[in-house]
Amino acid sequence: MSDHGDHPRLVGATEGSPSASAAVSPTAIAVSVRAHRAPAGATAERAATAMPTSGPLVDRYGRVHSDLRISLTDRCNLRCVYCMPEDMTFQPHEQLLSFDEIVTVARVGRELGVNSIRLTGGEPLVRRGVVDLVARLSTLGFDDIAMTTNATRLAALAKPLRAAGLSRVNISCDSLRAERFATIRRRGDLATVLHAMDVAEAVGLRPLKLNVVLLRGVNDDEILDFAAFARQTGRIVRFIEFMPLDAQGQWDRDRLVPGRDVIELISSRWPLRDVDGPTHLAPAERFAFADGRGEIGLISSVTEAFCGTCNRLRLTADGSIRNCLFSNEEHSVRAILRAGGGDEQIAMLLRRAVWAKFPGHAINEPQFLRPVRSMSMIGG
Repeated sequence: MSDHGDHPRLVGATEGSPSASAAVSPTAIAVSVRAHRAPAGATAERAATAMPTSGPLVDRYGRVHSDLRISLTDRCNLRCVYCMPEDMTFQPHEQLLSFDEIVTVARVGRELGVNSIRLTGGEPLVRRGVVDLVARLSTLGFDDIAMTTNATRLAALAKPLRAAGLSRVNISCDSLRAERFATIRRRGDLATVLHAMDVAEAVGLRPLKLNVVLLRGVNDDEILDFAAFARQTGRIVRFIEFMPLDAQGQWDRDRLVPGRDVIELISSRWPLRDVDGPTHLAPAERFAFADGRGEIGLISSVTEAFCGTCNRLRLTADGSIRNCLFSNEEHSVRAILRAGGGDEQIAMLLRRAVWAKFPGHAINEPQFLRPVRSMSMIGG
């Protein structure tokens, strides 16, 4: 999507100038989920080839899957308004994968070329023994072990997590105003989260990223405040579009704030430059402030999906492999594990899950059906 030459493109030429949104062209991606229609650049021959039984985890469109998101629990100690209601029903503990089972799946994934994992939930830090799990995973040779957390329990655990092998954290924080933060989260307080950020950085959990889910009419008036926060602290602030994954089923496109709107607003105040490289795989588009003071990201999963470069798999807390956040198709690795299956069976399940992946999630097409399971049940 970007000019990857020696001279980075500027978004917004001068402070206070009108936004140059036209200079930011969207990534060419496929969004259809119709029976394995190839995305732009893929060939019919590839779509027709047989599933490989060796080598990396590749789908029929040539996307190599090297990132595994592991949900430790569907439980959370908060009740964010865009995620779950107060009376959320959680799964029985016996249905969740044990740490032994999680490590087994992670080890097989590593042998198939997965080089990075992210621990998610729910809230991963409400699961007992999480430090020990990180220590076990760190022995498997992953390049990166990260975690997404609401940070309410992070301050006390940051140092042991870092010592166990955790590389970095993404912290969810949807407002920099204490009263509004409490309203959106329904529980917890902003001061605890801000303190946890300081502690995490002090022990070496860097770079620290903030995840901000924007809701129109709720917190979209804080976009410039968060941009200023990124400039002042050096923390990476990532703006996330509201996705149809809330447990209440109340997602409404009118509440979504498109990523392009965010860029237009910020670049009208502070010029930005696109820093994505030609091999960019991360879900967030990265923009640095032209004067070198900080970075922001956009995760525009709805309006400008990144399906064409997706390299992610998800392991739900109850042991299902999902090849797309928005898919309803799942492959139960728990069934294999609890039937006494071995590494080869797990590896073939991972391969089949990847091979079954559609070219895109089709949120913007008429036939889209929102996932039956919500984000907290899938793992963020």
